[in-house]
This record gives sequence, C-alpha cells and structure tokens, in this order.
Amino acid sequence: MGKLTETIKGTANELAGRVKQQSDNPETRAEGLKQELKGKAQKVKGDVQGAMGDKI
Repeated sequence: MGKLTETIKGTANELAGRVKQQSDNPETRAEGLKQELKGKAQKVKGDVQGAMGDKI
C-alpha cells in the first residue's frame, strides 16, 4: 500500500479513536486511545513509504 492509502487509513483511525475516547465506558476509552495511536503509526508508515518511494 502506498503513502496515500496509509495516510488515509491513519487519519480514519485517529478520528475514530478520538471519538471513542469521549465515551463514558473506560474500556471504550482505552480502545480509542489504542486506535488513535495505531492511526498515528500508520501515518508514520505512510511517510516512510513516501520517502522510500513506496517500495516497502
């Protein structure tokens, strides 16, 4: 997958995670934090792929 795909997926996960963190349920909040961090990692992966010419 390329940089654009990873960036889009990362942004979607970050936003979904932020929404879940607004929940009253502690488990859902924890899941939201995990999902937000996953999204940030996907965006970094996309940046690396872009720098490497989408070869990874």
